[in-house]
Amino acid sequence: MRLNPELTCDVLVIGAGIAGIRAALAAAGEGRDVLLACRGAVFSGSSFYPGTWGLGLIGPESQADEDDLIQSILQVGRGMADPALTASFVKGIAPAVDELVHMGVRLKQAADPNQQAFIPCFDHKHRAWHGLLFDSLREVCGRELERRSIRQLPQSELMELTRLDGRVTGAVLWTGTQFVWVRSGTVVLASGGTGGLYQRRLTTGDVCGTGQWLAAKAGAGLMNLEFMQIMPGYFSPCPNTIFNEKVFRWTHMTDEDGRELVPDAALLEERSGHGPFTSRLADRAVDLAILRAQGERGVCTRYQFAEGEALPEFVKTYFDWLAQEKGLTTGDPIYIGMFAHASNGGVQIDAQGWTGVPGLYAAGEVTGGMHGADRIGGLSTANGLVFGGRAGHAAAQASPPPAQTEADFPLWHIPQVRAKREELRRLMTRHALVLRTRQGLEEALRKVEALRNEARVPGGSGAEAADSRRLDAQLGTAWCVLQAQLRRTESRGSHFREDFPAENPDQATPNRFRLEIIGGTYDLHQYESN
Repeated sequence: MRLNPELTCDVLVIGAGIAGIRAALAAAGEGRDVLLACRGAVFSGSSFYPGTWGLGLIGPESQADEDDLIQSILQVGRGMADPALTASFVKGIAPAVDELVHMGVRLKQAADPNQQAFIPCFDHKHRAWHGLLFDSLREVCGRELERRSIRQLPQSELMELTRLDGRVTGAVLWTGTQFVWVRSGTVVLASGGTGGLYQRRLTTGDVCGTGQWLAAKAGAGLMNLEFMQIMPGYFSPCPNTIFNEKVFRWTHMTDEDGRELVPDAALLEERSGHGPFTSRLADRAVDLAILRAQGERGVCTRYQFAEGEALPEFVKTYFDWLAQEKGLTTGDPIYIGMFAHASNGGVQIDAQGWTGVPGLYAAGEVTGGMHGADRIGGLSTANGLVFGGRAGHAAAQASPPPAQTEADFPLWHIPQVRAKREELRRLMTRHALVLRTRQGLEEALRKVEALRNEARVPGGSGAEAADSRRLDAQLGTAWCVLQAQLRRTESRGSHFREDFPAENPDQATPNRFRLEIIGGTYDLHQYESN
């Protein structure tokens, strides 16, 4: 199938979460013609996930606090973060927040920011904490999108990045009715993390995990794919609601026979200090106990408060949100389990969001390098703000590509695509979530490779072809994730190998991969940082 450019622009932004919105506004601010495309609605992705009570944003308290935050990120990252990228990231947070405020976005401030609950996950001290208010963000940024004449193409999914002479020249999108080739000077990829590869996930449906593979096929490197934040969430009621880790200290969890799951109060107190699972602290026992007892129903959880106990502001805000939005009180039992949440790794970028591939930039959760094996809470939002803005500015200033008049886009489909996607998600949930072993990862790899190697049938409807392209890219990303998990034969931060439960000092370097075509098939080549 040959496609002519139905749409053209200077900068094409893929994804409409915080990183994509920031990139589009920044590029348009440079006077460029910008098109913003996204699989869901504008203001979507994990940035606007409805199963959470708020969007935290942290940064250094002052210029003097920058060095401490940089060192804290590197320490929490356990040697997996890029020091130069991390330093550049931290120094960009305060200016990015100031720009939001200058635009008119209202930020929620803590009444008493010195309460212990406002210390970010995995951090050792208070930082400048802000709560991003969804309604204000939508209102202000929506107005700016219109004012800067940014064209919007919602419900349009990335299918392929087009290239000419090694340079990205645009993208093929599926609009729900047809394939459209958008020819652009540059592309900013902000399509989100890998949560869509798992059955149980605390992400929106438009985060499907395809951008990593499509960027790698275009020549970009991948970094830290084995590191993903895995969080407790609700099985019921209100499925897929994020569980606030700060309340672990008050929980009483029981298995299906009514036995107390974690009687150790000290472990629960420690577990209250961070949301995602980590293998490096003793409180990993809490998550492992939940995982092994959750089954299909989840672990029954109730709260036990001391009489007259005053709750911290951060916790009270959470319970107030549950009552208002979900109709739950602190007296209602809930059933929780472990979910895939946010990626700590992805496409490798530099300080300006460049992937190293001419014409291709990336920002937000699809990227890696500024975080490591664990990530301090509130920095995912900061990541989208900082690198979204930088990628947009850099993409707007890049030189235009050579003229390309048409793009080749073969039509094919994979039989039983939905059943195969569910099989992929079962494999990833069983073998690539918390408990990882060589045997399980190798089994998952064999089955994923078998699914990737199944014959593609020429032709089919547009919808069949689009669904098949999505599965093909998801299988590709999953294959890369499994390779990274299998090659890291240790436990480090969010990566836990049941057969290698300790951290190995000899493996204190990031996994970086590039795709190579060998004998007509893809292979994953490990490389050192430039």
